[in-house]
Amino acid sequence: MIEQIFKAEAGTALPLPIYSANVQAGFPSPAENDLDKTLDLNELLIAHPAATFFVRVAGDSMRNAGIFAGDILVVDRALEAQDNKIVIAVVNGEFTVKRLRILDGRISLIPENPAYPILEMQEGSDFQVWGIVTYVIHKAI
Repeated sequence: MIEQIFKAEAGTALPLPIYSANVQAGFPSPAENDLDKTLDLNELLIAHPAATFFVRVAGDSMRNAGIFAGDILVVDRALEAQDNKIVIAVVNGEFTVKRLRILDGRISLIPENPAYPILEMQEGSDFQVWGIVTYVIHKAI
């Protein structure tokens, strides 16, 4: 379920420093303090500013995909819906986030939590892919 929807503001920029050293997830490497350049998160996260929205997630149907209640999703409405993409869909007038499955012309919305049912779209269903999730933003634990 989607809690809130926000339009992306393409005109705002907040360049932040990014260092050329990679952060090791294995053994530590010697620290490097060389500032490589600046990074604007809008520039990194938004490919199509006029078609990009942020949505806040409610519920836990996508937890096994790393999407949790309170997370912010970056949604691009300019991208084409494809099999296996995580999408924001409108089903019977309600927004939901699910994995899109297209198989033999049949469309299903797959939750990433076994406690929730698969939503199979029937011919004539009130269904629309509203946008494609491109990034998930959440706090580190």
